[in-house]
Amino acid sequence: MARASLLAATSLVVSVGVLVPQVPAQAASYVPPLPPTTATAFVVADTTTGRILAARDMHGQLAPASTLKVLTALTALPHLAGSDIVQGTWAAAGVDGTKVGINPGQTYTAKQLFTAMMVMSGNDAAMTIGSALGGVPKAVSEMNAMAAHLQAHDTVAHTTNGLDAPGQTSSAYDLAMMFRDGLASSRFRYYISQRSAQFPLAQGKSYTIYTHDRLLTSYPGMIGGKNGYTIAASASFVGAAQRGGHTIVVAVMRDVPDFWSEVKSLLDWGFAADGHVKTLGYLHSPRRS
Repeated sequence: MARASLLAATSLVVSVGVLVPQVPAQAASYVPPLPPTTATAFVVADTTTGRILAARDMHGQLAPASTLKVLTALTALPHLAGSDIVQGTWAAAGVDGTKVGINPGQTYTAKQLFTAMMVMSGNDAAMTIGSALGGVPKAVSEMNAMAAHLQAHDTVAHTTNGLDAPGQTSSAYDLAMMFRDGLASSRFRYYISQRSAQFPLAQGKSYTIYTHDRLLTSYPGMIGGKNGYTIAASASFVGAAQRGGHTIVVAVMRDVPDFWSEVKSLLDWGFAADGHVKTLGYLHSPRRS
């Protein structure tokens, strides 16, 4: 379809690569302008209907950093009960980036590992979860199978923790869609909603880990989210909030490190616009076999 015909068919207003739905005249007085964002790509969508409310380069394939842990969780949760026991490995203990402190040979429950991965973004916890799925290579294969199952066609995983790897990509659309799928799981919602938790150390000791999601402690109605950052990927985030019977998900990729106010503004706009603007399309519906 020609570009002019596509725009006419979808009723879009295009401004500097941003796709914004037209606002009907009767709604113009209470739907504010879309707030500015420095993200290379973003999506604002309603998780109940799947309606995409605003977007920029939503299928652009970018490095996901730790937001890829959403896919790790979606893949591993059906296979690991919270009480399952997993042993720490030397490979996990030596991984780069944020670590929760996995000790080789020490045992952990899957619940402790999921908590460490989703609350503190522990790269070592994500690798240990991978080992519980039969080893990291097998876990990555399962992650890519899950991405295909969910129709996350922009996503290619090469790690369980999101650390940069050649060819590893996702998109703002896929992150929003996968997070929406996760919200259908009570266990997924539990882990993303935890503000703090105890994590075991050696010799029976433990310490408190705290969420990296600043919105969880500051934004009214926040369900939870997952952020990520590497130098190559820049900052990324996907998360959802609920207010007034609506649940809005926002995904941003390749953004500045201090993106929190942007995401707040996009969530605010999403709640104001939801139900009053024409859709840009839909997130694929959660699919479970």
